Amino acid sequence: MMHFASDNTAPVPPQILAALARANQGYAMGYGNDPLTLRVQSRIRDLFEAPEAAVHLVSTGTAANSLALALSCPPWGAVFCEADAHVQMDECGAPEFFTGGAKLVGIRGDHGRMTPDALADALARTGGSVHGVQPGALSLTNVTEAGTVYSPDAIAALTTLARARGMACHLDGARFANAIVATGATPAQMTWKAGIDVVSFGGTKNGLMGVEAVVVFDKARAWELELRRKRAGHLASKMRYLAAQMDGWLDDGLWLHLARQANAMGGRLAAGFANHARPLHPVEANIIFAAWPEGTHARLKAAGAVYYPWAAPAPGEEAARLVTSWSTTDADVDGFLAALAG
Repeated sequence: MMHFASDNTAPVPPQILAALARANQGYAMGYGNDPLTLRVQSRIRDLFEAPEAAVHLVSTGTAANSLALALSCPPWGAVFCEADAHVQMDECGAPEFFTGGAKLVGIRGDHGRMTPDALADALARTGGSVHGVQPGALSLTNVTEAGTVYSPDAIAALTTLARARGMACHLDGARFANAIVATGATPAQMTWKAGIDVVSFGGTKNGLMGVEAVVVFDKARAWELELRRKRAGHLASKMRYLAAQMDGWLDDGLWLHLARQANAMGGRLAAGFANHARPLHPVEANIIFAAWPEGTHARLKAAGAVYYPWAAPAPGEEAARLVTSWSTTDADVDGFLAALAG
C-alpha cells in the first residue's frame, strides 16, 4: 500500500513511543502539575523566544483552534479566515460554539493564502453598526489548506491590517513544522514577531500520537485560557503523557527532521508528475493537489494507492489531494509515480 491520505494517518515515530515509556514510570501529579509538563512548557517558551508566554497542552487541533479563537474573539465578533480554512470547513462549528457565537467570515485566497487586499475589503464592510458583527479576530493557517506557505512578511502584512482594527491574530499551526522547514523562518519570526497573538502549535500531523500546544504570547490572558480549557473538558488529568510526546518531539530537533522528510517527499512526488499529472497549487510543503486524465483513479487504486479524490477542475479529468508524512519513503513515492505513468 502507498499511503497519501493524510499525515495524521502515519504511525508514531519510535522516539515518541520511547518518550512515553520513560514518562510511564512511577507516580506524577495530575492536571499539568508534573515536572515533565512544566519542562515542556519551558522548552516551548524557549523555542518561540517568548519567556512569558502561556503554554497549554490539549489533545486535538480542534480544541487548540477553538480555545484560541474563544480567547481572541467576543461572541459578537467576526473571525476572518481563508474560505477553505480548517476552522471554517472541518471543525463542525466548534469555533462558533467555543466563542459563544462568533461568526466565521471566509475570504477566498490565492492558492489558499489570504491577500491583504481581500482582507482590507472584508474589513471595510464589517462593523460600524449595531446590526452587524464587529471585527473580532484574524485566523491564518500555515501550511494552508491548499498546501502553500505564508512567509513571515506575508503574515505581517495581514496582521497589520487586523491590528489596526483592534483585532487579535491567531495562527493555526497544525502543520507549523512543515511551514518552518519550508520558509527557514524561526518560530518567533513566524508568530509574535509577525503580529500573531496566539498559535496552535500542532504535533499530531507531524508524528505525535495526539497533542497540540496553545501558545499565548500575552501572559495576561493565561488564566483565562486555563479556565476555558477546563470548562471545555480539555484539561487532561494525566497530562504527563501529552507532555511526554512533545518532549520527545523537541529532542535533537526531531520535530524539524520529521517535517523535512514529509516536505521532501512532497517535492519528490510533484517533481515526478511529468506529463502524467499537473499540480493545481504550488507545491511548497507536504500537501499536493493534482489533476490527471479520467481513468487514472482506477489504476492507482488497483496499485494500492490511498488518497482522497478531489473535485475535478475540468471535463475529462480527475483530481486528488495527496499528503506525504514523516514516514513516507522514496519507494512509496516512486511506486505511486510508476502506477500514475501506467
